[in-house]
Amino acid sequence: MTLEQLNTPLRVRVRQLELALERLRRRPYDPARPAIVLNIPEFRLRAFGGTSAAGPDPELDMKVVVGDPEHRTPILLSQLNIVIFCPYWTVPLKIQHNELLPEIRRDPSWVSANHFELVTKQGVVAEDGTDSEDILSKLGTGELSLRQKPGPKNTLGLVKFGFPNEYGVYMHDTSARWLFAQVRRDLSHGCIRVEQPEDLAEWVLRRQAGWSRDRIVAAMNGTEPISVKVKSPIQLVTTYSTAVVMENGEVHFFPNIYGEDAALEKQLAARPHAMVINGEPRHRPAQ
Repeated sequence: MTLEQLNTPLRVRVRQLELALERLRRRPYDPARPAIVLNIPEFRLRAFGGTSAAGPDPELDMKVVVGDPEHRTPILLSQLNIVIFCPYWTVPLKIQHNELLPEIRRDPSWVSANHFELVTKQGVVAEDGTDSEDILSKLGTGELSLRQKPGPKNTLGLVKFGFPNEYGVYMHDTSARWLFAQVRRDLSHGCIRVEQPEDLAEWVLRRQAGWSRDRIVAAMNGTEPISVKVKSPIQLVTTYSTAVVMENGEVHFFPNIYGEDAALEKQLAARPHAMVINGEPRHRPAQ
């Protein structure tokens, strides 16, 4: 990794900075309002209070786990509008069919051992009969779904943060805390796992009466789901920048995990005057 970094030509680093500036110029959210901004290649989330708060520095800064290149976390703008403590996890059909059903066929006790239950399309809990070919067939077609019960073993951890989007992704805690020790954290199926879920929940609900840190922790460690509507939805932005200037002036570069830099290059090649640096139009540099 270090050798690869040292062997990267300076022109590549300059180009990464230019692309980062272009993305910043296109910033799709209002910096005057509170926002949660997640930079996918950096595997990092920052929460900002808006320009009316105490300066431009983030009020929260934490590691995240994002989707792998086959299950990308989408670049989007939305509004975080709900927090669910002690959530269920309803398994997406693709994961159920391709990953979990083979486990159940090998060992029918896997369902109960991992705190799952079978649920009909109407949300009714069905009897556990995973040694039955009829039940396995219904799991394969999606007529029955796997749902993991709330608790510390739940894949979503103890809290989920929801925001409207067409991709079905959300942010959540995780029972696999060891993932945050990894340098590259593109390890999920597209949803975003957050390192400090209690801190994020406290920040999101900081202006809602009755949601102290103690109550948040108690809700996370309860036995039943609790849904809290965010009264003033917060801007939720996932962005993609492979170069970031830190608060101390250092520049950090990150792997182009999804190849998005190349996609932006193609856009700029079609519109060579589209990039603006320091307020001036700029041609694409010679390759």
